[in-house]
Amino acid sequence: MTTGRLDGKVALISGGARGQGAAAARAFTREGAKVVIGDILDEDGKQLAEEIGEDALYFRLDVTREDDWAGAVEEGERLFGRIDVLLNNAGILKFAKLADMTLEEYMQVVNVNQTGVFLGMRAVVGAMKKAGGGSIINVSSVEGLRGSPGLVAYVASKFAVRGMTKAAAVELGRDGIRVNSIHPGIVDTPMTRGVGLAGMDLDALFSSIPLRRAGVPEDIVAMAIFLASDDSAYCTGAEFVVDGGATAFIGWGGHIPRSR
Repeated sequence: MTTGRLDGKVALISGGARGQGAAAARAFTREGAKVVIGDILDEDGKQLAEEIGEDALYFRLDVTREDDWAGAVEEGERLFGRIDVLLNNAGILKFAKLADMTLEEYMQVVNVNQTGVFLGMRAVVGAMKKAGGGSIINVSSVEGLRGSPGLVAYVASKFAVRGMTKAAAVELGRDGIRVNSIHPGIVDTPMTRGVGLAGMDLDALFSSIPLRRAGVPEDIVAMAIFLASDDSAYCTGAEFVVDGGATAFIGWGGHIPRSR
């Protein structure tokens, strides 16, 4: 019998109905986990849970609502017995220059990307202590490592996720709860195509990345599986960058010179 890297674990995935979150739900169950798919996209979430089968549950989860988080954890424990992993994946992206962004737009991004992560971490602590430990995986961004024009709210929220991850890791380590952040570069998902990449010269954009391509959800999910599994048992409070080398190279206007 083949042994999965996540056998016996139960994972709660926010923003799990499509894109990167859906890829994680499928991959986690292939590795032996059971998953609670949290999202506000009810139709997509229910279809995904039906596709996966008995190892998946869809629960309507607005990450800005405390009651939704409490309900998702409670339902996961009721159906699957425990919560071992939280993948804080839900996020939104808005482009606007600093002088043009309204407070409402700024707070919308912060409420989902930052407050949602805080509420998710807080919601699972009790369940993970009962389970004897766990792994919290917060999806930040390369924009949590650098500044980018037109993304003041997104950058602020992703820097916050990076910092909260470290604070939580220090606080929760004694309980056997590990907390790490993933920092993706450009990932080709419905969110980035619909908000960030629409109308852009993708060939030029991708040519500035050392690996010469955008990431795909599976690139990020592979890192999430590592952090959810016991393979990362001594990793906590750390930043895991998955960006094709984008943050390693700055120069020549962002374009890599060709060899002679």
